[in-house]
Amino acid sequence: MGAESSFGVEMIDIRRIRNETEAVKAALARRGLDVSEIDRLLEDDAATRQAAGRRDEVRARVKELSRQVGALRKAGDTAGAEAAAAESRTLGEDERRFDAEADALAAKVRDALLVIPNLPAEDAPDGASEADNRPVRWWSSPVLPLGEDGVPHPEAHQSVPHWDIGTELGILDLERGAKLSGSMFPVYRGLGARLLRALINYALDQQGDDYEEIRPPTLVRTETMISTGHLPKFIDDAYHLERDDLWAIPTAEVPLTSMGRDEILNESDLPMRLTAYTPCFRREAGSAGRDTRGLLRVHEFDKVELFAYATPEQAAGIHADMLARSEAVLQALGLTYRVVDLCTGDLGQSSARTFDLEAYAPGCGMWLEVSSVSWFSDYQARRANVRYRPEGGGAPAFVHTLNGSAMGWPRTWAALVETHRRPDGGIDVPEVLRPLVRADVISAG
Repeated sequence: MGAESSFGVEMIDIRRIRNETEAVKAALARRGLDVSEIDRLLEDDAATRQAAGRRDEVRARVKELSRQVGALRKAGDTAGAEAAAAESRTLGEDERRFDAEADALAAKVRDALLVIPNLPAEDAPDGASEADNRPVRWWSSPVLPLGEDGVPHPEAHQSVPHWDIGTELGILDLERGAKLSGSMFPVYRGLGARLLRALINYALDQQGDDYEEIRPPTLVRTETMISTGHLPKFIDDAYHLERDDLWAIPTAEVPLTSMGRDEILNESDLPMRLTAYTPCFRREAGSAGRDTRGLLRVHEFDKVELFAYATPEQAAGIHADMLARSEAVLQALGLTYRVVDLCTGDLGQSSARTFDLEAYAPGCGMWLEVSSVSWFSDYQARRANVRYRPEGGGAPAFVHTLNGSAMGWPRTWAALVETHRRPDGGIDVPEVLRPLVRADVISAG
């Protein structure tokens, strides 16, 4: 077990910023960051070390004076002892002043480090926004095949949005959700609720071979949110219970990342793979003017998450495995989807490389992001202070963290009911879900 608090650990290695300044600036510039922030950070870092150096020099002098006071008193030199004691008191005031200055500057450096994003992977495609994201492959469902133009062309019965389908079949009740909690809080009913539960159970069961199932709390402490990078950057999107100073999680990634916080793991225990189902909560503060109909953007939703601690050498294989597992779920559900390589300008705060899975929803006529599969390098592990002890010896090193959604269920549910809508208005339940739903077709009534 490690004893060092996660609040004392860098988010990006400050030594790397000092020693590889231009390389760090170049990497962050690929994200569109104003790299002058790095110059200001380094100025504050240098001032912090100078203040700490002055404090330590004074502290050493005070310690020496205290030794002299004792020696002078023992030797009977009362005047000399009093002079040394007076100098020690004066220097003690200087020490406290330098200490406060060093602490204030260190806090300023730490606050700056908390909002600097991760360095993008070298092979992440360059780009300024989501418009520059790069689709890399497609999977075509027999129920909704891709056309020669790379876009599905649904039948008329599939071209109905899920909010209308849900109302017609009595399986989605958005009006009562709004009555209970406000807009963007859906209510699933009857076979719609059972379909959602079946999706969760199916996805969890598919990961049981290699991933340990966890049921973490959905309310977490501030340091747990800081560890993943969700705070302080995304504070406006988070639900905060001020009375208890707890946060409603936006994803199971948050508690799973902190499972090993302030610990030193054994390399033999890596990779450590975890999966969890949780409700998730997001205020969607920036959603004004964006698609908010039906289940396209909601405040509370269910998700199954894949997560791993890994060594740097294991990370690429884990990333590929998570992506394959998430794709397998979509294929089993018979949903047409594409894999999108996120460009540097659209990467999340903590991510070095991300692939999104987008399922096609024929009733909405949209590709819907249903999963993100990300590699965070050691960015989150530095925030959470999660390290491992190399088997070959040497100092403990930071783990790498990875996570992926399998799946985010509201949009997956939406794409499923639209894709599998029948000419008579019912919904064909995908074969893998029929034992769980206990129905082959969802019909009105």
